[in-house]
Amino acid sequence: MELTEGEDSVEEGEVRDGPGGRGSGNVVSSLLQVSRGLGAAAARTQPGDRSASASDRRVEERRGDALFTGAFLIPYMIVLVLTGMPLFFLESSLGQFASIGPVLVWKVVPIVQGVGITMVITSTIVSIYYNVIVAYSLYYLFASFQRILPWSDCSNWANETCSKPLRDECNMTLDTKGKNVNCISNDTSGPPQDLPSKLYWDNVALRRSSGLDDTGVVVWYLVLCNLLAWIMVAAALFRGIKSSGKVVYFTAIFPYVVLLILLIRGATLEGAGEGIAYYIGTKSNITKLWEAEVWKDAATQIFYSYCIASGGLVTLSSYSKFNNNCYLDAIFVCCINGLTSLFAGFAIFSILGHMAHVLGKPVSKVVESGFGLAFIAYPEALTTLPISPLWSILFFLMLLTLGFDSQLSYVEILTTSIQDAIPELMKRFRIVITAGCCMILFLLGIPCVTQAGIYWVSLIDYYCGGWTLLIAALLELVAITWIYGANRFIEDIEMMIGKKHWIFWLWWRVSWYFISPVLITAILIWSLAMFKTPTYGTIVYPVWGEILGWGMIVFCIIWIPVIAIYKIVKADGSIFQAILLWSLVTFETPTYGSIKYPVWGTVTGWCILAFCLLPIPLFAITTVATTDGSLFQRIKKSCAPTDKWGPALQCNRGERYKNAVDVANGQLAQVNNCSLVVCDNEAYF
Repeated sequence: MELTEGEDSVEEGEVRDGPGGRGSGNVVSSLLQVSRGLGAAAARTQPGDRSASASDRRVEERRGDALFTGAFLIPYMIVLVLTGMPLFFLESSLGQFASIGPVLVWKVVPIVQGVGITMVITSTIVSIYYNVIVAYSLYYLFASFQRILPWSDCSNWANETCSKPLRDECNMTLDTKGKNVNCISNDTSGPPQDLPSKLYWDNVALRRSSGLDDTGVVVWYLVLCNLLAWIMVAAALFRGIKSSGKVVYFTAIFPYVVLLILLIRGATLEGAGEGIAYYIGTKSNITKLWEAEVWKDAATQIFYSYCIASGGLVTLSSYSKFNNNCYLDAIFVCCINGLTSLFAGFAIFSILGHMAHVLGKPVSKVVESGFGLAFIAYPEALTTLPISPLWSILFFLMLLTLGFDSQLSYVEILTTSIQDAIPELMKRFRIVITAGCCMILFLLGIPCVTQAGIYWVSLIDYYCGGWTLLIAALLELVAITWIYGANRFIEDIEMMIGKKHWIFWLWWRVSWYFISPVLITAILIWSLAMFKTPTYGTIVYPVWGEILGWGMIVFCIIWIPVIAIYKIVKADGSIFQAILLWSLVTFETPTYGSIKYPVWGTVTGWCILAFCLLPIPLFAITTVATTDGSLFQRIKKSCAPTDKWGPALQCNRGERYKNAVDVANGQLAQVNNCSLVVCDNEAYF
């Protein structure tokens, strides 16, 4: 990767005309991609919360086994290699080659331009609730500036279930003397207990209501934190990639420093080995690999952390210089991103292992998934460390920078698309438009900071943050590989990075043509077939909430068929093709007035049609049969252009068709100056 900073070479709101016109620097776009992935890896949430009862908690623990241990790392690595890296290279190459955003880049295959709109809409919706997660981090950061962390012990906001440490839950009986308390063996049906950090999360930070249909009041401090987060985003993007590129130098590097500090501190704590052993999978439940949800979570995690199918990669790579080695960038970012996720896991689980040791419990009983990990389990673990406020400040400052990086990329997708659509207006009023977008998204996020806000966040995340990405990625692969052509796309890439041997492209061809589409299709179908109604802990979403969730998916992907139909109608000659297709689908037996033709008459009509079309397959079979080589080679040669294909005049062939066989007569074939044959065109044709 060429380490050159070039963001100052682009004027504010500049229209990109020609390859590499954005040219805002390879370091900036690569750092944004790395930090975007690190942020998603650390702050990505899964719906679900720990329930109050012991039985419900055990159910969530079993789910957590798959989400954060070896049973999750296996599908994570498989999806990363077979889908994540090929799609990352494809999208980064596409954005760099075209130097335009995720909507206009589909000039390459106009019929699927709706995929670009789907990406932008999905990213915009995700940015609404993602900024709320940043607001949560801000709130906890401010709350950490106290001598004693407020969630370190039960306080007036706690209820009778609050206990630290959690006692083993069992049915208690008195012995024959009525003095000693004993537990009935293998019975854990005692009263529910909760850690102070969980009750603080529910009762103080969220002021959580009873369900989605119980909106409650707006939580004013979360509104202020959300507003502050949007102000920070607007300030970082007021000059586009030029300003955000400078911010990311800090926000991308700082988390590594904090993670290293946490890892060193965690490794020195007693019980850290148990947490790491649990993380790497020595005590994982491998049977979770047969659950579709685990594979869907792995694919979604990859897509989020690598910014795939959301328009972010195309947006960020469009600012790279045209001759930047996007291949090395793809390998570098994917490797760094994957290693960072593993590195972060060691830092997190070493301290969780210490927490389990202090509480005298297995690691599986203190591990949470989703919000529970970031705002319940880990804050609780920090209270067991000396100078806990310092570690809490560092941890939540890290979460803040990670989430902030991710949020920058989401909003940059939207502003870049606006810039591509109305470049002159964006150049003149960039600050106003950026601030306006942030204000609108802030207002749309108000429901997410009510007492029912966590239910809205989980609902949007569950529906809009998963399947739409899989659908967009699948259609993106089909469009580039099968419609535009993988070989043609490879030639475009070689214009940027230089010619490569065919062996170099073998893996990428196999991945783009077969492996990635098949894997994404399998995960998509499997997850839809195994779909279960989402819940938040023990709270089931109402029917109207499920309908709203599916409505968000439809709203995101409906643009794909709508734009496809629009492009067909607007294309030259496409009306007749559309009429032909529609007539075949709605075919009815012909009549003459009220007289219906007999069956043999209909058969005769179809035979006439077949007689007219029969030469097409016959000629194709004849061509294949008369071609030398194996059957596959024959079909391949028959589908390829002949040696005589190319411009009729040799002077028009250029380098790409310089070896084509002359098709003109001897006199014209030898003419190299096009101006000399202008007068002979009439005779020639």
